[in-house]
Amino acid sequence: MDSSDFTESMLDQLPMERFWDIPLYQWDGFWYRSYHLQATMALRSQYIARDDDIILASPMKTGTTWLKALCFSILQKEENAARLNEETLAKTEKDDPRHLRDPLVDNHPAVYVQTLEVQVFTAKPPPDVSAMESPRLFHTHLPYTALPDSIKTSNCKLVYITRNPKDTLVSMWHFFNKLRTPEQGPYPFEQAFGSFINGVSHFGPFFDHVLQYWNQSLKSPNKILFLKYEDLKKDTKGEVKKLASFLGKPFNNEKEVEDVIWRCSLERLKNLEVNKNGIDPWVGMQNSAFFRSGIVGDWKNIMSKELSERLDQITMQKLKDSGLHLEI
Repeated sequence: MDSSDFTESMLDQLPMERFWDIPLYQWDGFWYRSYHLQATMALRSQYIARDDDIILASPMKTGTTWLKALCFSILQKEENAARLNEETLAKTEKDDPRHLRDPLVDNHPAVYVQTLEVQVFTAKPPPDVSAMESPRLFHTHLPYTALPDSIKTSNCKLVYITRNPKDTLVSMWHFFNKLRTPEQGPYPFEQAFGSFINGVSHFGPFFDHVLQYWNQSLKSPNKILFLKYEDLKKDTKGEVKKLASFLGKPFNNEKEVEDVIWRCSLERLKNLEVNKNGIDPWVGMQNSAFFRSGIVGDWKNIMSKELSERLDQITMQKLKDSGLHLEI
């Protein structure tokens, strides 16, 4: 299939499987919804990377929204500091000046860091991203091999985040269940498990996706920063400092670090009015669906011991000799 041209009739040439009753099409070894694939083709033919672009990448349900908020806030921190200097000190927590004129209060992080194949290039016509001011900050769920060549060959930076596969699957299960009616009830978890281990999920196979970016990060550590959700939870301050340094925006003091961590905390974001009651216009889901528990090991509440051990074995087999360790 020519990456510069895509029509619906071309879908007939591709393998199709269903995930949550959603048809996914396999192209170049990975699975896509039809409109994501169409947007991917437009992205590959039209997107010209700049050396100061920042591209966030992730499989689905591995900490994407948190990473978007963190990177956006890190790039905004000088502006945030200037805003704080203009405000009088708050007398109550409700009037905390950190809330004042914080863009995250007004919109979900996905408004500020848009996903290229889900938001940007699904627009008809796509926006003129070449007119955007630098540095441009985008996100993608695409595997590394599907990225435009200019992203791979330019000096732009990529930040990748992944998560242990059991929590990824359980988070995905909760997320897609939001699309089901009360009459339908939750999608059978065993069926979701079967699709996941067979690689059939949005932008899957999961392990192929992770290993592509992992291997590239080993080859080009100055270009690709590889993060794990569990590390970010365990040592938030250390990982956020590492992230800011990689982005060329190191913190000047501990207060700056703490401010960014506070702004982007799950508890704060999930309780903002825009995320409690807002709707994602691109996916048609409530913003609250993007903020659930964020707990490492939440899979234990859903997954049986038998399925857990089976996925552990698959994980060890897939990652064998890669040098990559994901918690099991």
